[in-house]
Amino acid sequence: MELKLNEIRETALRLATTTPVTDMHTHLYSPEYGQLLLWGIDELLTYHYLISESFRWSNEDYDHFWSMTKREQADWIWQKLFIDHSPVSEAATGFITILQRLGLDVSSRNLNDYRQALEQRSVNEQVNTVMELAGIEKIVMTNDPFDPLERPIWLSGKGKSDPRFYAALRVDALLNDWPHAVKELQSLGYEVQQAWTEQTVAEVRRFLGEWIVRMDALYLAVSMPGDFSYPEEDHRSRMIDDAMIPVCQEQNIPFALMIGVRRRVNPALKLAGDMSMLSDVSAVEALCRRYPNQKFLVTMLARENQHELTVLARKFRNLMIFGCWWFLHIESMVEEMTRFRIELLGTSVIPQHSDCRVFEQLIYKWEHSRKIIGKVLADKYEKLYLSGWHVTEAEIQRDLDDMLNHNFWRFLGKENELSK
Repeated sequence: MELKLNEIRETALRLATTTPVTDMHTHLYSPEYGQLLLWGIDELLTYHYLISESFRWSNEDYDHFWSMTKREQADWIWQKLFIDHSPVSEAATGFITILQRLGLDVSSRNLNDYRQALEQRSVNEQVNTVMELAGIEKIVMTNDPFDPLERPIWLSGKGKSDPRFYAALRVDALLNDWPHAVKELQSLGYEVQQAWTEQTVAEVRRFLGEWIVRMDALYLAVSMPGDFSYPEEDHRSRMIDDAMIPVCQEQNIPFALMIGVRRRVNPALKLAGDMSMLSDVSAVEALCRRYPNQKFLVTMLARENQHELTVLARKFRNLMIFGCWWFLHIESMVEEMTRFRIELLGTSVIPQHSDCRVFEQLIYKWEHSRKIIGKVLADKYEKLYLSGWHVTEAEIQRDLDDMLNHNFWRFLGKENELSK
């Protein structure tokens, strides 16, 4: 049944809020991964967004901060950002949203009460609760075989015990720190050397293929600095052309590139010291043109790259842009990017991914984004209505299913996963 004009906005917002989601890129883990799964009040407060924001209000010595226990760090951040000042940044507001949705009394401002409430829960209970509150059905992890804590879990066969969680093979060191990667590969029994020999190429391919199969990885993923250029007479281009693309094609999986990070511009902040960097979209263009049968999942970190990347996606159907990554995951940027992506690409995009590192962040990151996606779609449907094109609730549900689920799985050629 066609919706009336006064029904469109409520329907779009309601369905955007309730449609189940596949979160196609996160840094989360299932409970089987033990300490790699971050959750709870202190992990939320010591998230690197809040660490760097806190130092804007303090002359605290960096080394002294890092010498504190995690609980002491959390207390310090709570005081700076939530007591001494109003929590109006996206990351701080998100923490308040998490407390409220978990049923805690936000007005009490009693941090120890919040801790105690969550500490009474088991990790399995919290994972189930958060996924239900956030409306998340499927989560794609980021999985690194070079991580000494993670690798034994895969080698034991327990890496994919929870069917709600999927793997993505992350191999940044192969492209960005080849000397380190050589040592890691050698330690795992692969006969490689720093020189790019035929044997090294074959062994890198063997490594990638074996770990893709072991993880049943949905895609190969790398995070690239903003100065990434392709094609070049350099190690990165050789690695991509000789090893990564051939293996992706053999395994029939996409190659995901996250481009535009500049690491540790302030080393004293450690993980919180990373920065965004303007990138060259022509590198993605060259990849899509050279490999028309290879699918690419791409997101970029600089706001200045977003429009050009979206226009590029109009030209190459083997390119799927996704999410509002990292520093772009703030409400003003999410709305701007969602709006012009839909205006250029219709609903053939993956509008968001959470990029979460702490499990409860799923709650606020998806709640905030869902409202914006629903708002943008409602504007478009109302415009259609006033032009004489009326939409139904079923059509709105179809569009949201595409954007929040089907577009990802369809791009992978794995739509059958949605029925699992």
